Amino acid sequence: MARPTSATIHIDALRHNLGQVRLRAPGSRVMAVVKADGYGHGLERVARALAGADAFGVAALSDAERLRAAGISQPILLLSGFDEPADIARLRQLQVDTVVHHMSQLQMLEQADVGEPIRCWLKVDSGMHRLGFAPEFVREAHARLSALDGVVGEIVPMSHFASSDEFDEPQTAEQMRVFGEATAGLPGPRSLANSAAVLGWPDAHAQWVRPGGALYGMSVVAGTTGADFGLRPAMTLATRLIAVNHVRKGSRIGYAATWECPEDMPVGVAAIGYGDGYPRAAPAGTPVLVAGQPTQLIGRVSMDLMTIDLRGVPGANVGDPVTLWGPDLPVERIAAMAGTISYELTCSITRRVRFVES
Repeated sequence: MARPTSATIHIDALRHNLGQVRLRAPGSRVMAVVKADGYGHGLERVARALAGADAFGVAALSDAERLRAAGISQPILLLSGFDEPADIARLRQLQVDTVVHHMSQLQMLEQADVGEPIRCWLKVDSGMHRLGFAPEFVREAHARLSALDGVVGEIVPMSHFASSDEFDEPQTAEQMRVFGEATAGLPGPRSLANSAAVLGWPDAHAQWVRPGGALYGMSVVAGTTGADFGLRPAMTLATRLIAVNHVRKGSRIGYAATWECPEDMPVGVAAIGYGDGYPRAAPAGTPVLVAGQPTQLIGRVSMDLMTIDLRGVPGANVGDPVTLWGPDLPVERIAAMAGTISYELTCSITRRVRFVES
């Protein structure tokens, strides 16, 4: 029998979430960010489901290659830009747009052989201090790009927020101010809003929004889930019980014997662990569902297995379904218990997990 661990991808949820983004930013075009294999949901699968998006954003040129091979015809933007001169020819072949965020890239474009022109987005460092031109160099960079025969169409000034998931944090408003001043008077549409800004910063929507996690039904706003914003989870991670053991009071469970049974009790063993991408850092008390009933994991998560408290699930049997996250158990709750964010969890699902669509 095959290992019962599966990740079910809910196609209708992906489409619903795209619709919710459009409702929140009705005046903006939507670039669906599908980097990291569609946030762990499957690149081609997600792109097909989100065929109504105006464009797609990827972090690697290999992802753009996969999308074109899958027949995706919408514009694709390479969000981190190209790394070496040889990439420019491939961008041309694939008809992929690129972000330009550094003088070295600008110089490569200026020195490139004449060929099919490329559409460029100009990244401004408005305060995150990761990628982008400092505000004082934005106009020079824009002018140099505009002068190139190898660049076509409108250059799109863009930036990225550091704290947009904190709706009362002043940094986002300050980044908007810096970006506005740096790009004032420059032609072309603008792009600022990531998922959190789509949800909580309507003044940042501009002409393009770039949602990622929101499309998959996830929130990174502390203390919330995607459902709080009208989003639907796009993934259910599930497995089955492969053993039900009756363990004596005082017995210790799992590696390092970290959890002691407070009474004689049934303990379930589920076929999932960090080898499947479930977080090893998830502590005892992290919620799971067994046959739809809420309970919790106990002991340490191991590579292939986890142990589950079955006292609240009378009659639990080998073969019963175990849900680790999904519509009835928000992934954000699991992430909070593990000290991370939901994006990391879905991106961490490994190749031995069986993916199915619903």
